[in-house]
Amino acid sequence: MSADLYRLALAVLQPGYEETTAPDWLRRALGEGLGGAVLFARNRPDAGHVRALRAENPGVVVAVDEEGGAVTRLEVAAGSSFPGNRALGVIDDVALTERVGRQIGRMLAEADITLNYAPSADVNADPANPVIGVRSFGPTADLVARHTVAYVHGVQGAGVAACAKHFPGHGDTATDSHLALPTVHASGQVLAERDLPPFRAAIRAGVRAIMCGHLLVPALDPELPATLSRAILTDLLRDGLGFDGMLVTDAIEMRAVAARFTPGEIAVRALAAGADAICAGLTTERTLYELRDAIVAAVREGVLPEERLAQAAARVRAVSDWYGEQAALREKARADADPGVGLDAARAALTTSGTGRLTRPPLVVEVNTRFSQAVDPAMPAGLTAALAELLPGTARARLAEEGELPPFDDRPVVLVVHDAARHAWVRERVAQAVRVRPDVIVVDTGVPADPPAGPHATHVATHGVSRVSARAAAEWLVR
Repeated sequence: MSADLYRLALAVLQPGYEETTAPDWLRRALGEGLGGAVLFARNRPDAGHVRALRAENPGVVVAVDEEGGAVTRLEVAAGSSFPGNRALGVIDDVALTERVGRQIGRMLAEADITLNYAPSADVNADPANPVIGVRSFGPTADLVARHTVAYVHGVQGAGVAACAKHFPGHGDTATDSHLALPTVHASGQVLAERDLPPFRAAIRAGVRAIMCGHLLVPALDPELPATLSRAILTDLLRDGLGFDGMLVTDAIEMRAVAARFTPGEIAVRALAAGADAICAGLTTERTLYELRDAIVAAVREGVLPEERLAQAAARVRAVSDWYGEQAALREKARADADPGVGLDAARAALTTSGTGRLTRPPLVVEVNTRFSQAVDPAMPAGLTAALAELLPGTARARLAEEGELPPFDDRPVVLVVHDAARHAWVRERVAQAVRVRPDVIVVDTGVPADPPAGPHATHVATHGVSRVSARAAAEWLVR
């Protein structure tokens, strides 16, 4: 038995934590060989935070979810400077997507972050999808594949590793894997033609990492979710698609897998299936070492071959080594600012109908649907603030989920909705508003429904939630 077995076990773990500075227990674990850490908005990630991690282990793989749009960790307070994937897919300019990816990579390079858990390479085949939606470039394989490649080139061209997710494809699900185990009911042929092409394209583009999703895909494995399935992770992704980079799990505390197995069982089963890194999004000192000890025990008991663990640790180290070799690229990216690209893209992504225009401060009614669990709770919707900058005196009313519309006075009315295509009650509130105020302006920040009926209604779709998307919509309305 290898003398450094405990270090190998720590090397494959990527824990998250609550604190805004690196806690002492995590720093000690880094000194003992912990291979990674994942940062969230709650950690206030910046270069100083990352330096504290690297002081204990210079080769630590520091990861974040910085997709742009609704999923941001570095810009959550004000909203992202970049529109998300759906907006980029609506524009369908791969050069622009690469520019956006490069600037996201540049921002991460400034913070010395190794790995971006992005892009989402999921084909959003189900408009009712509660967790992907605007995080996908769109509903077709070719579109998603083109923009996945462009995004990967952009981020990695800035010297930061990209990670295509959520293999083998989370787009055709009606369940959020944060809450329960989704099932993808498609046939093997549909999966091959619809869901796998973006991952094939990302692999050909040299993506450094892939994240597997907590998905049951009976056509590939009728019993185990992808995270724990050798048929999906090894037979398909490794042997079939030829991916030899780092394969990381989605967060193992998500109910899709946590409802069935303990954290230690998930980690061991995922490693045995072919995963290389275990993302544990919320960890304490106790749970970190429980994960380590479960992996060590599995090796000692012959459940997990030590060679498989060593291979996984080597793939994690390869991402760290690659990052270390890209210093010149990061330096070039830092000097290659493209400050207007996010707003330019947000403006280009707007789709509009009607001729409504705001010449005085409106009442903005925020029809609040829940964002996906992947979106930080502090993420602002943004349009009210953007309009208030242009039209001081703009007022806001917040409508609780399935609540009733407030009374309207003579002020212009702007309804801000999200994913109207997914929510019948939101579409009904829009219809009610049009009946009461035929001149209502509806702004949808998600996957939009058809524009409201009525000759005087105006509809604006931003195709995503971001600071720049809100600014672009506000500008259009006050043009």
